[in-house]
Amino acid sequence: MNRLIAIVILAVLAISVSAQDESDSTVIARPVASMFMADVGHASVLDSYLTPITYGGIHTALTYAATQATGFSPDRWVRQLEVGVEFAGVNNPVGNNDMQMLMAHAQWGMMHRWRGVFTPSLQLMLGGMTRLHGGVIYNSGNSNNVVSAKAHFSVGAMGMAVYNTHIGRLPLTLAYQASLPVAGVFFSPDYDESFYEMYLGNHHGLAHMGWWGNRFDMTNLVTADLHLGNTIVRVGYRNRIERSWANHLNTHITTHALVLGVGGEFLSISRRGVKPQAKIISSMY
Repeated sequence: MNRLIAIVILAVLAISVSAQDESDSTVIARPVASMFMADVGHASVLDSYLTPITYGGIHTALTYAATQATGFSPDRWVRQLEVGVEFAGVNNPVGNNDMQMLMAHAQWGMMHRWRGVFTPSLQLMLGGMTRLHGGVIYNSGNSNNVVSAKAHFSVGAMGMAVYNTHIGRLPLTLAYQASLPVAGVFFSPDYDESFYEMYLGNHHGLAHMGWWGNRFDMTNLVTADLHLGNTIVRVGYRNRIERSWANHLNTHITTHALVLGVGGEFLSISRRGVKPQAKIISSMY
């Protein structure tokens, strides 16, 4: 009897170990593609709350983006978080007055992924996003209204096209990414309404439903990622177009910038580490 019990216990332990090995073989690891980017380029700024003249000058920005396959259906879905801050120092065409623009944004999106489109190396992604964007434009030359505040919350569409190839033995990833808000809410004062009047209680007509009829906002990013061992170096171009029309006020902001970035793919490793049998699913590479 004791021998029979011992045999049963050994059989149960063997089945348990086998099941554990099988579970380990199907473990999925989802590295985060993290990228820190710096933009340098040109900005064109028109804000008729401050001036009817378009100003132009230097545009700079710092952006962090984290892209990762989702926990559910990681082969088919990718999520991305992006936060950034931008600054522009612009001058009027004559050069006798300047403005400063300081903006920040946070964007989160999720995209469905299609692999092997037309060629095994091409991935296409399309999905939705939500974005919060705001800041100030300051014109020291004005005697009354010297600051124009900007705030916009939106939902919209985003997409990516990613192509992985090589230059000799060096892995190279080419990508195009676009984000396009569709609808939302944005802030705009009335024509010539001062912030002091708002402070006194004149809050009528400050919030507006945003759609393509009164607000358009699009960001385009083209990048080339060079894989230097575990480090990824990015070179690219970013363009952003923002237009709004409300309360007889127009805002036109356009930026063109060279993008330089550095990052890599990182795994959250537990104390047990990553099993050799684990399946690694990258979000882009």
